[in-house]
Amino acid sequence: MRQRVPGAIAFLVAVTGATAVAFGAFGAHALRTRIGADALAVWHTGVEYHFWHALALFVAAVGLPEGRWRKAALALFPLGILLFSGSLYALALGAPRWTGAITPFGGLCFIAGWLALGGALIRGRDAG
Repeated sequence: MRQRVPGAIAFLVAVTGATAVAFGAFGAHALRTRIGADALAVWHTGVEYHFWHALALFVAAVGLPEGRWRKAALALFPLGILLFSGSLYALALGAPRWTGAITPFGGLCFIAGWLALGGALIRGRDAG
């Protein structure tokens, strides 16, 4: 049985996926000749993690049972995208090096998001 995804969550899923595509295209086309190879590699890493976690957010939104674990995953994945990928995008575009201190907090959000996703799957299995 398919669950209904609230509009705000559906919008968040759509925006994270769409921005992953847009930022990937921006890096491949607009930035390719404007920043160095090292900065472009940082940008690409941001896009990869952005995209994978946009997909994880989609899975959490449509595939997890209701509950606190699902809510946690739905909060942690976008926060991780913002902190991890956002800081890498900023660094690639020339932000001060201290911006890199934000990146690990995004990584921790991703890890916690995956653990919450696992918790939701375990709780959902136990409930059925």
